[in-house]
Amino acid sequence: MSQEERDWLHWLKQVRDGGITQRQAAGCMKVTERWVRELLKRYERVGDGAVVHGLRGRTSNRRIEETIRGKALRLLRQPDWHDFGPTFASEQLARRQIRVSKETVRAWMMAEGLWQNHPRSVKEVHEWRPRRSAYGELVQWDTSTHDWLEGRGEAVRYLVRMIDDATSRSWGRFVRSDSTRENMGVLWEYLERNGRMVDVYTDHHAMFAVSPKPKESAEQRRSADRLTQMGRALRELGIGWIGAFSPQAKGRVERSFGTDQDRLVKLLRLAQVKSLTGANEFLEKEYWPEWNERFARSLQGVTDLHRPLTAEIDVASSLSHVEWRVIDNDYTISFAGRRYRIAREDVRAGMKRQKLRVELRLEGTLKGRYEGRYVEVAECGPKVPASPPAPRKPPRKDHNAGGKSRWMDGFWEHPAPPIWLAIEESNRHA
Repeated sequence: MSQEERDWLHWLKQVRDGGITQRQAAGCMKVTERWVRELLKRYERVGDGAVVHGLRGRTSNRRIEETIRGKALRLLRQPDWHDFGPTFASEQLARRQIRVSKETVRAWMMAEGLWQNHPRSVKEVHEWRPRRSAYGELVQWDTSTHDWLEGRGEAVRYLVRMIDDATSRSWGRFVRSDSTRENMGVLWEYLERNGRMVDVYTDHHAMFAVSPKPKESAEQRRSADRLTQMGRALRELGIGWIGAFSPQAKGRVERSFGTDQDRLVKLLRLAQVKSLTGANEFLEKEYWPEWNERFARSLQGVTDLHRPLTAEIDVASSLSHVEWRVIDNDYTISFAGRRYRIAREDVRAGMKRQKLRVELRLEGTLKGRYEGRYVEVAECGPKVPASPPAPRKPPRKDHNAGGKSRWMDGFWEHPAPPIWLAIEESNRHA
């Protein structure tokens, strides 16, 4: 008998003995006078048990059958379910036509030793930044490194994810490496599905930001305006970039990765996914639709600030590896250790020694653009070295002898004959 029931019994005895009225007892027990009279009648029949609920000790009419409980426990004991928590396990049981609450599953698992209660502890508290008000106003972007397939088949370690700050709607792909090329591919898919967001919010990874030089001030960095390939692409697409200085600053995407590393890993295990292609197909058809349905906010009444991809925007050009090369006098350029020649029909006056924009597209093709117009470029092999000059006659070793010639030695010791004698001698020989 609970303390409340003992108090009720005390008030009933007070009414029976005339100490208080039925109205006063009803006020103390917080019930109606009619119910007090009913309890008094029951007290006369059964005694102190009148205040005990009549269903106590009886099996509930809503009790779950033992066959259903046994079926659920057999599933919970399977090796693939060994790390399932009560909430996730309840969801998976519902998919198998066993619909029980997560608290019921928790009680079953604790009774069978499959789950231990984990008391919550207060961690370091960070002040939350309020959500943005519009869809597409700010998109958080990050990569999570994890063994997503738990060693089954192909190694899949990188998940690139984009999550809207206002609604938590998400999109992402598994990639082979956390590189600029792979991230550009994920961004391209997002743009085709939703349009151009206003800003992206990332960390200061070298993919997004150029490391400052030693002793360089913030003003000097702004004036230098050095961009990575991703930074240049975002600027050309009209998308702003905001850098976060801590993981807590972009907590929405960080917390979502915690959910992914728990739920997504288990779902991929149940689906027996063993390849990168299969994992991305599961994301697109199963995981993202469920996430956006269950965990994201509804778009109803929310302003969409995504901008469309117009005909003036060349996404393939922006999302490529871009470098500038000087056109040589033979209308060739050097790129990635190879030589490329501009097609004859695309050659224009004034091209020599000018800069050509070289674009290495995501699909591997190479494009060249000169003054806003694309020109055809083709590999032409290594540059032929110039022929060596013809050998020259070796110079005289004694010429001038460095200012020490001896040809005038003794000149003044043998003077010429007088002029009249020289004339006579000349006439005689004539």
